[in-house]
Amino acid sequence: MKKDIQPNQNFYEYQQKDIQTIFEQMENTSNLKLLYQLPTGGGKTVVFSEIARRFIERFGRKTIILTHRKELSTQTSTTLKKIGVKNCVIKPSSGNFMKGCDCYVAMVETLRNRIKSKKIKTQDVGLVIVDEAHHNSFRKLLKHFKNAFVIGVTATPFSSDIAKPMNRYYKTLLTGQNITDLIAEGFLAKPKTHVYDVELNSLKTGIHGDYTVSSSNELYGSAAMQDLLLQAYTENSKGKKTLIFNNGIETSQKVFETFMAAGIPIRHLDNKTSDEQRKEILKWFRKTKDAVLTSVSILTTGFDEPTVQTIMLNRATTSITLYHQMIGRGARRLASKKTFSIIDLGNNVQRFGPWEQPVDWKFVFEHPDTFAKQLQYPSGGGTSVLSHGFSAELRAQFPNTLEVTFDIEQHYQEAVDLDKKPKTVIQESIRQQAKMCMENAHTLSEAIALAEALQPEIDWRVKQYVKCLENASKNYKQWLMEDYQNRLKGLIIKLYPKVKAA
Repeated sequence: MKKDIQPNQNFYEYQQKDIQTIFEQMENTSNLKLLYQLPTGGGKTVVFSEIARRFIERFGRKTIILTHRKELSTQTSTTLKKIGVKNCVIKPSSGNFMKGCDCYVAMVETLRNRIKSKKIKTQDVGLVIVDEAHHNSFRKLLKHFKNAFVIGVTATPFSSDIAKPMNRYYKTLLTGQNITDLIAEGFLAKPKTHVYDVELNSLKTGIHGDYTVSSSNELYGSAAMQDLLLQAYTENSKGKKTLIFNNGIETSQKVFETFMAAGIPIRHLDNKTSDEQRKEILKWFRKTKDAVLTSVSILTTGFDEPTVQTIMLNRATTSITLYHQMIGRGARRLASKKTFSIIDLGNNVQRFGPWEQPVDWKFVFEHPDTFAKQLQYPSGGGTSVLSHGFSAELRAQFPNTLEVTFDIEQHYQEAVDLDKKPKTVIQESIRQQAKMCMENAHTLSEAIALAEALQPEIDWRVKQYVKCLENASKNYKQWLMEDYQNRLKGLIIKLYPKVKAA
């Protein structure tokens, strides 16, 4: 039974307009699959939290909000509480659907496990909201909510995997206020951009298109690039609160050492930093006027520090989403902060255009392949890293397998994003290769022989994995190569009878 709802008035005019439009579509469409775009800093969390509030009040059905990081789950839960929505966070250690709670916040992997163990009845959910919807980790979950409205929310409606376009999962796109207008109306700070031309020919791209950590570390960890970074900071940001984004822990640690040697107050943060250290570092960063924080990946989402005055892109990326997320960390406006600086050392502005320049997101949503080609995706002068242990002769031994490659760096980054243990990357790699061996063999002994033939590819994958870890020893790498082969054969022996019997 529908109920009348009372609107919450604590929104800007453009947010009210979008909320009203989304809710009208929800009321007039039986199978809503809507993607909502709003720039970083525009208040996406506030908008979709109000949508959840109105939906629960009007229809009396459960709502679930999916995130891909625990910081986003906490942030979302807090926002919901502020507008009067009682909500429960489904955590790895506890939490299922409970009486008296109509709104739930969950990370993807946690919810997937709950559904798999049949502890949650998905038919009870009437609305699914997907935060940071450009991530592909959500797509497999949506099939469990066939009778629910689905609203994806993102600043950049362009899939993180070009092979899986967003228009495959969402029927329509609603675009909110663009960056140019948000700046003009005083909602976002105006950028001052400083570009340093960098030779990127030594960079290599992985299977999913972005530059590899190892090649980025080699370039940006060099003495010449460290000197250029320090020069760029001194010329444009000295004494200002600065956030530096890197593509590898090794590079970020060198940045820390370089700035420390120059007497500049700086701290380093990455996904291996403990929760306690992270809290202490972010507290220091917030309270220190001229603080510099060098980081890797971890602060692109779920981090909000309005006092940041400068964003330094000490990396190149082929991802327009990452480009907008990084710069957006400095775009928050304060009464004492009407502008902020962007320092680009990765030719990113040349690749994507000025951050504040409007993008035709409707075109991007409807024609992702064309847009990718316009970006020359992957772009920027790097070389491919696709050729490795797979020779033509080896490839010919797997005629029944369509995809024999496995992007270790991409899977490692996804594991980091989902708070999974790094070793799950090796587990997934072993499962993929076990499947390859079994589907191309007539007997168990043939499958084992194929596993042995994969040794050059296994060595390559282990080397890529160790590079992602950045601090693993040579002994560990050698042990892992041997252990990998043993586990691969063990899995084949275990599964082969079941596969052939099926």
